[in-house]
Amino acid sequence: MAITEINVRNQFRGKIKEIIEGSVVSEVDVETPHGIVTSVITTRSIKDLDLKVGSEVIALVKSTEVSIAKIQ
Repeated sequence: MAITEINVRNQFRGKIKEIIEGSVVSEVDVETPHGIVTSVITTRSIKDLDLKVGSEVIALVKSTEVSIAKIQ
């Protein structure tokens, strides 16, 4: 499958560093050039996508809310 067009602007290419698998949902840590991006997805999706540590992926980040905290 190739992604040719998508409306999500925040895309981070990386490799899966760690998968913490749960019975229903799992955490997937993706190592990108900009740092680690963590996704919580269903365990079923991990199996359906055949995701494994070392798999090359694109983390797509879409949010309707962005919180900001001031650094002092």
